[in-house]
Amino acid sequence: MTAAGSEHFDAVVVGSGFGGSVTAYRLASAGLRVCVLERGKAYPPGSFARTPYEMQRNFWDPSEGLQGLFDLWSFRGLEAVVASGLGGGSLIYANVLIRKDERWFVQEDPVPGGGYEHWPISRADLDPHYDAVERMLRARPYPMDTEPYASTPKTLALRDAAQRLGLDWDLPKLAVSFSSNGGRPVPGEAIQPYEYGNLHGRLRTTCRLCGECDIGCNYGSKNTLDHTYLSAAAHAGATIRTRSEVRRIAPADGGGYRISYVGHDPAAEGRRTRTDRLPQTEISADRLVLAAGALGTPYLLLRNRSAFPAMSRTLGTRFSGNGDLLTFVLGARNTDGSPRRIEGSRGPVITSRIRVADEADGDGAEGRGFYVEDAGYPYFAEWMVEAANAPATAVRIARFAANRLWARVTGSPRSGLGSEMQALLGNAAFSAGSLPILGMGRDVPDGVLRLRRGYLQVDWTSATSTRYFARVRGVMRDVAGELGAGFRDNPIWHLRRRVITVHPLGGAPMGRHPREGVVDSFGEVFGHPGMYVADGAAMPGPVGANPSLTIAAFADRLAEHLLDQHARRGTVVRTAARAKGEEHTPAAPTIPAPAPSPEGRATRLAFTEEMKGFVTLGETDHQRGFDRGRAQGTRLMFHLTITIEDVDRFLVDAERTGTAVGWVECEALGGRLPVERGTFNLFVHTPADGGDPRRSRMLYRLFFRDGAGNPVTLSGFKDVHDDPGWDVWRDTSTLYVRLYSGHRETDEDGDAELLGSGIITIHLPDFMKQLTTLRASGPRPGDSVRAVQAFGSVFLGELWNTYGPRVLETAGSRP
Repeated sequence: MTAAGSEHFDAVVVGSGFGGSVTAYRLASAGLRVCVLERGKAYPPGSFARTPYEMQRNFWDPSEGLQGLFDLWSFRGLEAVVASGLGGGSLIYANVLIRKDERWFVQEDPVPGGGYEHWPISRADLDPHYDAVERMLRARPYPMDTEPYASTPKTLALRDAAQRLGLDWDLPKLAVSFSSNGGRPVPGEAIQPYEYGNLHGRLRTTCRLCGECDIGCNYGSKNTLDHTYLSAAAHAGATIRTRSEVRRIAPADGGGYRISYVGHDPAAEGRRTRTDRLPQTEISADRLVLAAGALGTPYLLLRNRSAFPAMSRTLGTRFSGNGDLLTFVLGARNTDGSPRRIEGSRGPVITSRIRVADEADGDGAEGRGFYVEDAGYPYFAEWMVEAANAPATAVRIARFAANRLWARVTGSPRSGLGSEMQALLGNAAFSAGSLPILGMGRDVPDGVLRLRRGYLQVDWTSATSTRYFARVRGVMRDVAGELGAGFRDNPIWHLRRRVITVHPLGGAPMGRHPREGVVDSFGEVFGHPGMYVADGAAMPGPVGANPSLTIAAFADRLAEHLLDQHARRGTVVRTAARAKGEEHTPAAPTIPAPAPSPEGRATRLAFTEEMKGFVTLGETDHQRGFDRGRAQGTRLMFHLTITIEDVDRFLVDAERTGTAVGWVECEALGGRLPVERGTFNLFVHTPADGGDPRRSRMLYRLFFRDGAGNPVTLSGFKDVHDDPGWDVWRDTSTLYVRLYSGHRETDEDGDAELLGSGIITIHLPDFMKQLTTLRASGPRPGDSVRAVQAFGSVFLGELWNTYGPRVLETAGSRP
């Protein structure tokens, strides 16, 4: 159930990550009425999980009672980790702000399997917006000119290895407060409030170098989006709603958009919830900005695809993991063989980076470019790292147990255990000398996102990026070698060549036209003015560097363009219906059923029918829709029970109308979807017949809703006519279908927007099964038999009228 929408905004922003927060701030600060809808909850300093009990509840799956921070996805070829909370990915990212390399904005760069990666924007387009974001996030490099930062072991280790290998090393800008208001860096110092205040109202302190950035900073040291852009947006008047998960989006009558969302009750945490039954609240807006992330935004668009007939066919394409690869440096040693301290838990998670050139740089490099960065971890993880050194730990435990047993047997009076405890813990060289290292860069953006039974699926493997990953691993191995350390892949890469990405990109890529992308270079969706994609989904390929800064700069540019359009066009006028507070969702049209025979005299007949085939969304031609749908795997089928309520009336009715109920199944629309109302017409004459009495059609019209609740109409016809050759089976078993957005009584409705086309057919086994389902019933004995005979005579009679003359003509021509 959706509550009628009475609230209207100039703009609704879905998601509060880098794209959503930046856009919300820019629009609100310009005086627009803005509403931000974030599915997750707020995380003020001190609220992030730390204990095992807290951490096991810190995942996102509201249907299982989990409303936590980490949302984990598993797809073919990769795993993905994203955030659910106010501030989006900024809550768990490693604070790194690196601009996309100028020459990595590639132009028509071929992709294996067809197509190309093309960036319709340049570094010059984004540079002023990069500047603006860096100022807002108060970005600065790790302060290695001051103690205690200058002696951070992991930073020095990566620098030393890079220098010996002749690699480009530097300190990237970080969105971290190392000092209060630009003063001397001091760990743990109180941060003075910003001029726009803080929506949490909590004290923040400067970085304590604890390595907890990726699990949420409990000290508020990270300049995350909730402390910066969202606080500024709230100060400017933006409405921010947490625990508000958007389910449905659709164009509003007369312009603008309708947005429906469910609320996740804090009281539901810890208990299973039928989230599909949660009540929905509807609001409307002149402009809709989608910023739910590179998984969330395409998922929302795919689920609501039927509401946007003009959507580009490239929806779901150009997905990549930004080349993410996690490996480990283990047990580093100095040149003299002594243990080398790296201390991955000291400092922010990432402090420095190595850049490896790309062939696009034009300096003679071969292959795709990438970055390698130190990737620290929290203090408490040191214990797990040390325990992972199982053989050495087992030896120490056995030695400690043997000493204690010997002391008991010999009656030793020694009571001090300090030295023995030290021996039990060992020298901790393994944990102190180990470090995760993270690679990211220009992998191949050939992934495809689809829906399968209503769930998001990603078709991507590392196979087409094999050369890229080999190159990244080679440099990582060289770094480990220069540190006298062992090198280990993460387990899922080692076993199955799968990657873990924290930087999913693509799915609604920008392009120069609808055949190349879903959105233009400003993020506006082709064919749907006023709807924008402001997050990583709009990237047409990997950013290469950490993508957060580029996404934020893209959103800043988008917002500037939107405000310019707003200033030039003025505010979109609300529709008269919305001004009156009327319900926006159009009611499904009522299909009149034939009037029944007099009481107690109607004879009823029913049968089931199942047809299967392929469609292509965005296609107008039936055959092309079938061919492309088969190539893409976009299946469509229906299973219907067709009922003739009054056979006697049916026989004399020129429309020969029956009712159809059952379900339509199409993964692209959300899986198996119940038919709300449907009609079937047997052998009717239409203007398309051209007045030919020997030509007729069987018509189907099914009203249903996609997985997000948007109304869809399936309109289909079987063209029964006599062509050269024996084609009666083809004509009566082939249904040419079109899908329309909304519930449309006729294909000629003025607002009937075509969603897709294709062909479905009856397979012979299904037809044989259909014959066994024919059932009839009537008030008198023998009515059922007569009804079946009458229906059969009409069916066969129409076939004879169409095909009989050719049969007779053929028979008469024989000697």
